[in-house]
Amino acid sequence: MESGKRLSTKIDATVPTAARMYDHYLGGKDNYAVDRAACEELDKVVPSTRALALNNRSFLQRVVAVLAQEYGIRQFLDHGSGLPTQNNVHQVAQRIDPTSRVVYVDNDPMVLVHGRALLDQNDRTAVIQADMRDTDVIFSHPDTQRLIDFSQPVGVLFNSVFHCIPDSDTDGPLAVVKRVTERLAPGSCLVMCQLVSDDPKVREFVTDFMDKATQGHWGRVREEKDVARWFEGLEILEPGLVEVSTWRPDNEVAPRQLTQEWIEFGGAGRIR
Repeated sequence: MESGKRLSTKIDATVPTAARMYDHYLGGKDNYAVDRAACEELDKVVPSTRALALNNRSFLQRVVAVLAQEYGIRQFLDHGSGLPTQNNVHQVAQRIDPTSRVVYVDNDPMVLVHGRALLDQNDRTAVIQADMRDTDVIFSHPDTQRLIDFSQPVGVLFNSVFHCIPDSDTDGPLAVVKRVTERLAPGSCLVMCQLVSDDPKVREFVTDFMDKATQGHWGRVREEKDVARWFEGLEILEPGLVEVSTWRPDNEVAPRQLTQEWIEFGGAGRIR
């Protein structure tokens, strides 16, 4: 359901956010004590989370490079982009083609502040504050309209974000994917992955912990079969849907996700 969700413009340092926790795991400095404390508690049950976050970031960089080099994608829409760090989407894409355009989307006001400061000198890149479920708001935003030509292929990224929203017939991941896909030109690609686990105890703990820690800004840890549903009707790019550290590794000694209590699972699909 397109609801034009009300978003806070105030940064709350007393409640953890997924974006700031992710920033901490990546070694960033744009996080607070409450975020670091939440990460410490999470690590007690899922100690591989830092490695998972780093591997996921590497996957994002590889998949953007592949879409740009092998599929000619020159415009990207990054949902739930998080706080800017090293080798962001626009930096990867613009190394391949300086004319590449990127719109970052996040609902965290801290992302908006830091992102705009970083991108102030790059007129081919923008960051907007919106809920990733508000497709109408995102697609009609002036910065999106300025930078993205939806008559041409677009790389749409939902990288490690769908676990942040609950299931819903109108607002869940599957509904969002369908809304977005129907607006894209043939040749567009969707990158989607999220946290999954085969262990029901891990799924229950992390889901409950993050829901309480973020005060309701969370969905759930899912299973691989849930992720596979999002790709129905798309041409899944090689090597298929996988644990993301094994998605087209760029060298033989690239880091792998060695612990299995949970993994980041997904891949890339192309609209025929």
